[in-house]
Formats: sequence, C-alpha cells, structure tokens
Amino acid sequence: MASVTRENIGLLNDKLTVQLNKEDYYTGFEQSLKKYAKTANIPGFRKGMVPAGLVKKMYGQGVFSDEVLRKVESELNAYLNKEQLEIFAQPLPLDNDATKLDMNNPGEYSFSFEVGLKPDVQVDPSKIKVTRYKITVTDDMVQEEVERLQVRNGKMTDPEAVTGDENVLNVKFIESDKDGNEVEGGISKDNSLLVKYFEAGFRKNLIGKKNNDTVVLQLNKAFEDKEKEAILADLGLTKEDGDKYFKLLITKVGLIEKAELNDEFFLAVYPNKEIKSEADFRAAVKAEIESHFDAQSRNQVFDQIYHHLVDHTEMQFPESFLKRWLQTGGEQPKTAEEAEADYPTFANQLKWTLVSSKLIQDNKIEVVPDDIRDFAKQQLFSYMGGQLGALGDNQQWVDDYANRMMQDRKFVEDSYHRISTDKLFTVLEGQVSAKEEAISADDFAKKLHHHHH
Repeated sequence: MASVTRENIGLLNDKLTVQLNKEDYYTGFEQSLKKYAKTANIPGFRKGMVPAGLVKKMYGQGVFSDEVLRKVESELNAYLNKEQLEIFAQPLPLDNDATKLDMNNPGEYSFSFEVGLKPDVQVDPSKIKVTRYKITVTDDMVQEEVERLQVRNGKMTDPEAVTGDENVLNVKFIESDKDGNEVEGGISKDNSLLVKYFEAGFRKNLIGKKNNDTVVLQLNKAFEDKEKEAILADLGLTKEDGDKYFKLLITKVGLIEKAELNDEFFLAVYPNKEIKSEADFRAAVKAEIESHFDAQSRNQVFDQIYHHLVDHTEMQFPESFLKRWLQTGGEQPKTAEEAEADYPTFANQLKWTLVSSKLIQDNKIEVVPDDIRDFAKQQLFSYMGGQLGALGDNQQWVDDYANRMMQDRKFVEDSYHRISTDKLFTVLEGQVSAKEEAISADDFAKKLHHHHH
C-alpha cells in the first residue's frame, strides 16, 4: 500500500517521500493499456483490434511511466490535503530518476520531494505608531490655484513679441554647439513652454524675441531642476546630459488672457456647485486643495503602515528551498547566481504577501463583484476628467462599460488586488496609533521626495 513519509531537512524545509508497491499502480497501468488499445491507430489493424502484446511493446513503457508518476502525484496531493500543510509554491523533485521505471520489472518505487513551509505570521496593528500630517493650505496656495484656473479657462492671443513670464512659447529644441551650430544627426524636438519655466536669470534672453528668432542655451543653466528634469525626459536624455547645448527656435509666441472672476468662470470650473461670489469660489478652491492633500496624507499613513509591517514583522523563510524554486519555478530558468541576486527583493515581496494575507483573513476583508463594477465606473469617471455629467442621463452606457470590464480577466484580477489592499489599509488606519502633526506643503513634499520604496 502506498505511503508518504515526512522528514525535516532544514528550517521550514521538509522532505516528503512517496513509496509505491506494485499493487498501487499496476492495475491502473493495465487499464490504461486497454484504453490505449481501443483507440490506437496502427497501420494494418482496424481501430480497437490491435493485439494487446503489440500495443504493450510499442507504447507500454510510456504508459507505464505515466501511470506510476500519476499515482505518485495523486498520493502526494492527498497527503498535503490531509495534513493541511501550508507550503510555498509546489513541491520540488529531489533526485527522482524516471528512467529507472521498467514495466518488465515492476516493483517498489520511491520518489522524494522538497517542500518549503510557510512561517507562522503574528501581527498586532495596535502596536504600530504613525504620524498623520495635516498640510496647511495658505492664501498664497489658493491664489496660485485661482490663477492657474484663470489661465486654463483663458483665451490665447498672439502678441508680436515676448513681454514677460506669462508668455507661451512654441519652440523647437535643436542640438548644437555653444555657438549655435547645429549638430549633424542631433536631437530635434518640438515643445511648448511658459517663459516662467526658464531659470530666472535666463529669461531676459527671451524678452523681445519674435517668431523664428533663436537663442542658444545650455540645459543646466537655462532651467531649474524640476523643469530641467521634464525637458531632459522629453528629449530622451538623462541628467548627465545637462551640459548639452541647444539652439531654441521660437515657432510661435502666445499669451493667455486670464478668465475674469465672474459667474461664467465660476460655472465653468465648478458646474455642480452654486457659487455666487469670489469669496465662495476661493473657499471651494481651498476645500479642493485640502481634499487633495488629505488624500496624499492618507496615502502617506498607508505607506508608514506598510513599511512598519514589512520592516518590523519578524519572519523566517526556507531560504535554500526558495532560492532553488527561483531557479526553476518561473517562466524563465535562472542560474544560482541570478536567484541569489533576486532573493532579497523576492523575500521582501513574499513577506508582504504573507502579512497582508494574514491581515485580510483576520479582518474578514472581502471583495465582491459590485466592488469591482463600481471601481470600473470610477475609472471611467476619472477618464472623463470627473465630468460624467457630460454623458447626460445615459446611465446605461456607464453600466455597459462596467459590464464589459467585468469580462476582462486581467482588469478583474488587478482591480481585486487594488480594492482588497485599499480596504485593508482603511481598516488598519483605524487600528494603528496615530498622532496628528501640522506641516507646510513644502515640508510635506520633501518627505514624499526623499522617500523611496
């Protein structure tokens, strides 16, 4: 009778050995051979009339090996289910040689497998301490956003020349030397920039410039870091290329006349709100900025929780098993060196998977189809710039879109993961110990900038 024995061979690492006797697999082999004889298509014989001896001679060894291995797999899975072993991935074969299987000498066979056992996970969210930042929204921030909205809803005019920081320039970056001589085969790329995007000391070089005028610039000197980063990316360059020179050809000078602070403007910006005065409008802008920062602050709390769970949850792994699995378990085989290099990142991801799974289980977090359907609708809402009202009363169109997305397996899987993670962090947010701290927008931005996952 078949048996499975278990032996510990390392930390969270066991060896399972499946032992088979002839009676465990031979009847199955004979039955498989008979089925094969009924369907075998051999020239010179009618289907189903091939002599059993010929079938066994031609196909017997393959059928025999398949039957033994099928029985091994069946016994192994039955053992894992019965013992309810929490294992990583799939058992890995240990020095099993299928060539030793011989239908002419059926007897006892043993096959060994290595399994990696999942560690016990203990997490107490109430011991996690986080800081919830309250970003101070200043009058200057409100004014800056009001002006941005005025520009966004303003009208473009075509002045003859550049007069100040608010001019819009359509330009072509042409790679050159410091004297403006074009580099043969160099970069040539169109862009559109506000004059105020240039470094303050450089802007005087643009005042008075007209269509088809040029100015030679060096990226490092013409732009502040933030704008330079965007320009380099657009040109397909890295920050090491900041010393390159470009001839800037101005193809069009524009100027946006800001929208006036009137009822028409208020309605254009906030079509779903009743705003009767400039004070009401500024209050709405401030509330929107605060809402944006509250969401960022909440994400930052989630981030603190995540790092506390990953960095401070003690967990051991069957390291040798997992490194071996990394070599053979993925889509592409890896060398031992590649598995060794990939292991730290993999172990970190594995830790988060186990911790989050445990917390999702402990907090009975569920994602139902309606959650995914609503997520699809919200995604559509964001695509439309938050203006689903533009669709009128065509709710059926929105429902049809959501139903179509529910048929997309990748969308459903990705959405399930995002929704369950968001639900988990929302629950944990109420369980951790949080202190509130006021902070300026600049200081908060620095915290986000200096943080790296």
